[in-house]
This record gives sequence, structure tokens and C-alpha cells, in this order.
Amino acid sequence: MAELVVLGQKYLLGNYRQAPVVFVRGEGSRLYDKEGREYIDCAAGVAVCALGHAHPRLVRTIAEQAARLMHVSNYFFNEENVLLARELCEKTGYDKAFFCNSGAEANEAMLKLARRHYSAAGKPEKFRFIAFDNAFHGRTLATVNIGGTPAYKEGFGPKLEGVTHVPYGDLEAVRRAMGPDVCGIFVETVQGEGGVTPAPPGFLEGLRALCDEHDALLLLDEVQTGIGRTGRMLGMLHTSVRGDVVSLAKGLGGGFPIGAILVPERLAGALPSGTHGSTFGGNPLASAAARTVLSVLDDEHLVEEAERKGALLSSKLQAVAAKHPDLCELERGQGLLRALVLKPGVDARAVLGRARERGLLLTIAGGRGLRFTPPLVITDAEIDLAVERLDETLRSVRLDLVSGG
Repeated sequence: MAELVVLGQKYLLGNYRQAPVVFVRGEGSRLYDKEGREYIDCAAGVAVCALGHAHPRLVRTIAEQAARLMHVSNYFFNEENVLLARELCEKTGYDKAFFCNSGAEANEAMLKLARRHYSAAGKPEKFRFIAFDNAFHGRTLATVNIGGTPAYKEGFGPKLEGVTHVPYGDLEAVRRAMGPDVCGIFVETVQGEGGVTPAPPGFLEGLRALCDEHDALLLLDEVQTGIGRTGRMLGMLHTSVRGDVVSLAKGLGGGFPIGAILVPERLAGALPSGTHGSTFGGNPLASAAARTVLSVLDDEHLVEEAERKGALLSSKLQAVAAKHPDLCELERGQGLLRALVLKPGVDARAVLGRARERGLLLTIAGGRGLRFTPPLVITDAEIDLAVERLDETLRSVRLDLVSGG
């Protein structure tokens, strides 16, 4: 394994900070490294592997579709993509879908759609977006600018014109920022990368009302919260709110790259022929994979189970936080998107590494949040084991602090 780590460090661009682990196999909620060590995967590729690793139905679909047809251009229809569009629209109540390859691409399409909608309506002055501090919407030049983390924008030239950031959850700040030039409010129903912070009660409803009052679009980034992650097909379904446009990716392909935006009929003409595209978007292979994900979610009741399992995980993380009050601040999240937030001064990255050494894979969100985004197929027993390993990790951190190690 060490040789592969060295090769990776030599030949891969160093824009990631990879741990010195090389994974070679996965099954369900378990991953195995080159040396055969087993890990409970509570990262799932950052909320991507909704069906876990090597789900037999998804494996079979990808193999069979690859043998049949992988790609044709968007100058033609393909069967799998047409059927996927219908299934997504029927499940969500939207009327039209556009497909691409990632969440960043989906959010880019949503930005373009909003601006062009008002331009075509004879209101080109409506081009400004309101977005939120600590938000994350992708890594393209436009999406890092709509995101609310200043460090991600450093060194990339002038900021994108027409974006106003306000504190997440502060409805009065949004109200003050509104104006006749605003075309849309861009928001996550739960801030994922920003620390797994759910929208405060009434916040999304207030944004909906402000958009209606000021003729602006409510643009919901459901890249991390969508496809059952929160215990509903879409995160917005925990409220009475309906976004004008919704972006999806991550869990939609179960590990195969695909992104999408969903729109109602009244916005269907906002991106007419020639205004936007994606070479690989909606290809038969990605579409077949996504259709299988949607089918398995239904057949195995994974969306409903995400709510139950999320409540179980939440209660166990709260118990861990209570056992380690010197290290842990609080637990929060929704469904199977959760975080245990460490106290200021606790080195989250060091805790992450120690958890990995004990066979538990997590990610960091918001600097201090140990984020859990396990596969939706994770079992109750695996949740128990994951939390036990986290508890052991925090005990070891405390012992070191006491001993001065």
C-alpha cells in the first residue's frame, strides 16, 4: 500500500489532502484497503454511495447497460434518459429535467437558468443572487463565488458580479438584501459542507414568501440532501416549501457520476435550444444507474429507513457528546446527514485520523464537525459499531490530553 501512496503523491495533482490509505474493494457499508483492513464507511464518498458499495442490482445494471449502450450525444433521445426524466418528475412533482455530471454542474445550470429566465422576460436588470455565509455549491468559478467560504475564492481573480452573501438562517438579513435586481435566492435546506446545519424553523418558508413578494426564484441546492438522505426524497419535503428549481447529484447515481436540475412547466422555456448543454449529461449508462437507485430506494424502503436510522444515529451521537463534554459541543443534522461538532481548540483532523485508524471513516464539515453520511443501507448494528469506534477514538484523545501526549 505504501508504494501506491508514494505513486499517488508523485503523479496526482496535490489539490486534495488524501489520507495514506488505498481502497481496493467495498461491500455494503464496509470498505477494504490494499492490506485487507476493514472500515465502517460513514462517509460514503461524501453522501454519494446511497446503496453502499457493490449493491448487486446496481452492479448488474451498470454491467448490462455498458454492454448495450454507454453514450450517444444529446442530439438524440436515449431510452434510459427519457425514462429517468419521467421517473424523477413523477417522484418530485416537477415537470422537466436537465441532466449533467455533478452537483457543481447542476448548480451552474441553475444559476444560468435563473438569469436567463428574467432576461428573456424583458428584465435583464434582475441578475443578482442572494446566497449564504458558509454555503457550499461546488468548485467551478461561478459556484465557488455563489458559495459562502472566502478561502475557496482566493487567487481566482475578481469575484463574480451580482452575489450578496448574508448569514444562514437570518431572515431579516435576507429581507434587507432584497431588491428589484434580485433574480434568485440560492440555498441549501441543510448546509452540508458548512457544518451540517439544518435551516431554522420557518426560514425556508420565509425565503419562499420573500421570493414571491419580490418576483425572484427560490433555488434549492439539494445535491447533498436529496435522494432520500434526510428521510424524505427531497430535503424541502420536511417543510411546506417548494423550490422553483432544484439541483440534484451525489446519491442520484449511487456512485456513478450524474447531476440534474428539476423545473416546473412555467420555467421550461428558460434554457431553450443552444443556451446550455453537457456532453456526457444524461448518457444511457448514468441514466440506467440512476433509475436503479430510485427503484432500490423504493423496494428496500430506504428513504423511510433513513429517517428512522437517522434518529437512531442522532440519539447515539448525543450520548457520546454527553460522555465527552470537554471535547464535544453538540450533535445536529437531519436523517442520515449528521455531525458531531467538536469544541473550539479540538483538532478535528487529528480526531478524524484516529477514527480511521480504528476502522471508522468520516469527513469534516465546517471545520469542527465530524460528519456522518453513511450509505442508506447501513444496518443498525453497523451504526452501533461506528459510534462505539467514535467513542473509543474520543477516549484516546482525552487520555492523551490528560497525559500531555
